[in-house]
Amino acid sequence: MSNKEIKDFTSKLEAGLQIAEKRMLEEKALRNETIVVSNAEGKIEYLSAKDVLATY
Repeated sequence: MSNKEIKDFTSKLEAGLQIAEKRMLEEKALRNETIVVSNAEGKIEYLSAKDVLATY
């Protein structure tokens, strides 16, 4: 693959991941669920999907 093809593929992959993440947050927010994330110090945090979606 050329560099351009790699960049195009990477861009499409990142866009697809963003769409999937937003859909996941929307579904979890509808069910009032939480998501699990790691903060800057590596500690596990449980956040409301609604709160995360509001800042997305």
